Amino acid sequence: MAKKFEELLAWQKSITLTKEIYQKFSFLKDYSFKDQIQRAAVSIPNNIAEGFERGTRKDFRNFLFIARGSCGEVRNLVYIAKELKYLDNKYFEDINKKCEEISKILYGLIKSLEK
Repeated sequence: MAKKFEELLAWQKSITLTKEIYQKFSFLKDYSFKDQIQRAAVSIPNNIAEGFERGTRKDFRNFLFIARGSCGEVRNLVYIAKELKYLDNKYFEDINKKCEEISKILYGLIKSLEK
C-alpha cells in the first residue's frame, strides 16, 4: 500500500483529469454547468486524499466509493456536454475513456481493501 495518497495512480490520474476539465470548461458561459462539472472532477482526487488521510481501511474504502461516484458524475456530465455541443466527439471520447480508467482503478482499490 502507498505511504501517501500522492503515490496512488487513481489520485494522479484524477488530478490530470481535473486539470483538463478545468481548462476545457474555463471559458464556458454556462456557469452552472461549468461549476457542476468542475466540482465533480475535483471531488475525485479530494475524496481519495481525504479517505486515505483518515487512516482506516473502512474510511478509505467509503471515500473511494464517493470518488467513484463523482467519476460517474463527470462521465454523465461529459455526455451532456457533448449533446449541448460544448465538446466535440474527440474530446468526449478522451475524457470518457479517462473516467472509465479511473473508475476501474478505484474499483480495484476498493476490492483490495475488502481483503
